[in-house]
Amino acid sequence: MSASPRKPVHTGLALFALAAAAFGIGTTEFVIMGLLPEVADDLRISIPKAGTLISAYAMGVALGGPLLVLAASSLRLPKKGTLASLMLLFILGNVACAVASDYRLLMAARIVTSLCHASFFGIGAVVAADLAAPEKRGQAIALMFSGLTIANIVGVPLGTLLGQAEGWRATFWAVAAIGLVACAAVALWVPHLAREKGEGWKGEVASLRLPAVLSALVTSVLASTSMFALFTYIAPYLREVTGIAPGHVGWVLLLCGVGITAGNLAGARLADWRLLPSLLGAFLALVGGLALFGAGGRNVLTAIPLLCLWGFLSFAVCTMLQARVVNKAAEAGGGNLASTLNIGAFNFGNALGAALGGAVLDHGHPLAAIPWVAIIPALAGAAITLAFLRIESPRAAAPVIRASGCLD
Repeated sequence: MSASPRKPVHTGLALFALAAAAFGIGTTEFVIMGLLPEVADDLRISIPKAGTLISAYAMGVALGGPLLVLAASSLRLPKKGTLASLMLLFILGNVACAVASDYRLLMAARIVTSLCHASFFGIGAVVAADLAAPEKRGQAIALMFSGLTIANIVGVPLGTLLGQAEGWRATFWAVAAIGLVACAAVALWVPHLAREKGEGWKGEVASLRLPAVLSALVTSVLASTSMFALFTYIAPYLREVTGIAPGHVGWVLLLCGVGITAGNLAGARLADWRLLPSLLGAFLALVGGLALFGAGGRNVLTAIPLLCLWGFLSFAVCTMLQARVVNKAAEAGGGNLASTLNIGAFNFGNALGAALGGAVLDHGHPLAAIPWVAIIPALAGAAITLAFLRIESPRAAAPVIRASGCLD
């Protein structure tokens, strides 16, 4: 007697496998931020040049992910096999990072690793949503993405501490080992899901015609630009502006990861409740949080809780945007590409944010200026969200606008 993939035990194991893979991917994406000074010193490059490793990874995600999804859709490859293959690519890329002998080889290895990122999260989010009841799709997506947020609580801080103690290469060897475990979990526990009738590259492309999907993609770029303008340079910021000792940066990132995880879960609940009004409120709160962090970042007692609040709000926004894309794209029968493009949009924003922060530093401005610059894309994201809230739910827009103090 065959088991249905919707039975709770199978759903739980499948989501655990997806979360384990997300944990590994999130660790390798974010851990280099905590190790940026170590990488720069070892490879004898500047901090801004080391920051381009983050930008290149993000661009690889933005450009490579959609191409891989379209190829998989054209070949009508099963989702489970595609996810397992992507994890194998992830393992290969991290091993290449660990053995890279110079900046160019490390850059190439980061790009290889990035190719699996958007496509795995994009397809994985659709699989997670398919396994859940309609009213809990946002929460299922968040459970998968909890691996990403837990990476910020456990993977990134421990990876930072490991890299500082044993050298940054040891961190990438550890991430490759995590990838092996996650690949095995995907192969064992993610169920084979039947393809929907008509599912293919044409249906995937058709989903991009929806204005709601397109607006969410643009908003995701802005949200991530705001986040990574600060997050890319958070290690040197905490050291030089806040005055935290290098050995304590990993512990501060751990506390920030707690806020990020809570924001992911809160964003999922809000996405299943009233998505657009909640998204607008979160954007406006994020603007306020960045201003507070910019004002209080020089004091340890205020900087750490404000950094946790910033992480909470940033990931609440990201979770709601991903849920919106998956839900709206499903109406056109093409969620894989739209979901992957949204991950690419986040990472394109990552690249823009890293470049924005680097430009601030290269033009002679201090690290303390970065939180104030990060407010600009967050405000733009709030404006787009407000515009679509007025279009889709004009009655819902009014109380949110009044609560935020904006004029009608």
